[in-house]
Amino acid sequence: MNEQSKSNINKGKKLIILGFVTIGILFLLYGRYQDPELLTPSAIDSIQRIAYGFYITLVVSFGAIAFGMYRYHKGKVQGEGKDLSTIIALVTWNTKSRKIFVAVFIVYGIFFSLVSGTLVYQPGVDFAIHYGAEIPSGFVAPCCDGPGYMPKIIVYITNQVGLQIIPVNLVLQIIVSYLVGLNTSLAISAYTISKKGRGVSGVGAVTGLFIACPTCAGTFLSIFVGTASGIAISIAITQLQTLFIAVSIPILLITPYVMAKKLQNSDGSCKIKGDVK
Repeated sequence: MNEQSKSNINKGKKLIILGFVTIGILFLLYGRYQDPELLTPSAIDSIQRIAYGFYITLVVSFGAIAFGMYRYHKGKVQGEGKDLSTIIALVTWNTKSRKIFVAVFIVYGIFFSLVSGTLVYQPGVDFAIHYGAEIPSGFVAPCCDGPGYMPKIIVYITNQVGLQIIPVNLVLQIIVSYLVGLNTSLAISAYTISKKGRGVSGVGAVTGLFIACPTCAGTFLSIFVGTASGIAISIAITQLQTLFIAVSIPILLITPYVMAKKLQNSDGSCKIKGDVK
């Protein structure tokens, strides 16, 4: 492994860790401002400014993590190692796999926003009448809820369509969408190799595609339930959704290594070549 690849890997790790640690600290610190008694007329302007700072810091943290992932993956590809992390990086870095990853990341992110309530559609409610909202408009609600659930960004796009951005849902959406994109690109590559008879388990590859949808369970359940019953259990499904996601994240983290093992030659090298650019 050359010095350039080592530098990329080390700096990438530091940026990723820094980003996640910053997000964790950000959630904990902002949780201190969720006492309704603190929301006095003299303090509300300060808390509002802190809420704006919260999202600016959150975006910067995501940027650090994204750039860290880029440097880490590039370093792994340049290093030409024979560990499973290098296999994952090579497959993800492949031009075709990268296109699949980006497409799945975007599509799944939109799907996640729909089932998590980030994108809100209420055909029976007129936001202008029920909430006195100006259409279109948006604002940041600084208080009050549990850690990770505030500050919220509320956007009224039309009279029935809006956005409700909750910090913890936003973080989960990006993390899970990334992992789903990674798993899908790996699974498709593994399946392609299995069709060519190069020793990869086709069953394992297809399984990888199915587990790459942690929010599907609740959504499919709601599809097969009648309208009246669907309304009655909508709250339960929403609560279970978080549980499905929490359980799926460890699986989505482990599965790339399982599939990477299937993409590894006997000498430890990868069956797919990455194109470093």
